Amino acid sequence: MIQRDVSTTIDPEKCIGCAACIKVCPSQTLTLENGICRVTGDKSLSCGHCAAVCSETAANVAAIDPEMSRFSTFFLNEEWLPHGGFPVSELAGLLASRRSCRNFKNKNVSADILKDLIKLGCMAPSGTNSQQWTFTCLISRNKVTDLAEQLKIFFQSLNKKAKSFFLRKALRLVGQPALDNYFQDYYESVSQAMEEFETQGIDRLFHGACACIIIGSGPDASCPKEDALLAAGNILLGAHAMGLGTCLIGFAVAAMKQNTSIKKYLGIPEKEAVHAVIALGYPNESYKRITGRKKPVMRFN
Repeated sequence: MIQRDVSTTIDPEKCIGCAACIKVCPSQTLTLENGICRVTGDKSLSCGHCAAVCSETAANVAAIDPEMSRFSTFFLNEEWLPHGGFPVSELAGLLASRRSCRNFKNKNVSADILKDLIKLGCMAPSGTNSQQWTFTCLISRNKVTDLAEQLKIFFQSLNKKAKSFFLRKALRLVGQPALDNYFQDYYESVSQAMEEFETQGIDRLFHGACACIIIGSGPDASCPKEDALLAAGNILLGAHAMGLGTCLIGFAVAAMKQNTSIKKYLGIPEKEAVHAVIALGYPNESYKRITGRKKPVMRFN
């Protein structure tokens, strides 16, 4: 169950009774009494809207950790940007410049940078503000390689099953086409990647990355997968701005969903689900220009 305990307080000496906090509160935690805003509700999202909107700094939410707004590798300007207050052309430039990196330098990423990236991830929205995401960091090339070895064992077993024509078709006949689909789409490329990893040390999975962030969720999140992917998006963009390259590793997510022993190996509790795995490090590649995207389906009703 998501904790909705109220940690909001209002300083009556500072409050001027403007009721701005009441207007933006999503949980009806506050009411106006005798010209002063007071905490009267028994539930709170701990979103901090009240503290952010108060002109007199009368509102405070104790559940919010101030350390989450303090960064080690850059300075955060805590002034709120109003709607329309950031150049959309610069935002579009950042979005268009971020690309999946598949060539990394053999250079470790500091723990301070990883912590700052996680804090950026936690600035993403989450369903009912549950913020039930978890972050597991691998902080060296050896740690990333160890995970790759665990994943190789999983895919060796999966490929052995997928190689069986009769097993694939039997599963499809009973409404389970996943193994046959995997064989058609990935069997050959995965087999080749594992052979190159085994015989030549070529890493087609993590691409030589020296760090990895695994994003999961606790059991009480209302939109766990969505929350994790929104946090991942923040991390991808933040990493680019900080001079790092990133790549989402979907094969690792799929393996952890099917084989919980990999999560156990990483120290991730069984009750947590893994939704995103990000390989990251210092890029050993650069580009001359942005490109674009395929045209999507758009509907306007």
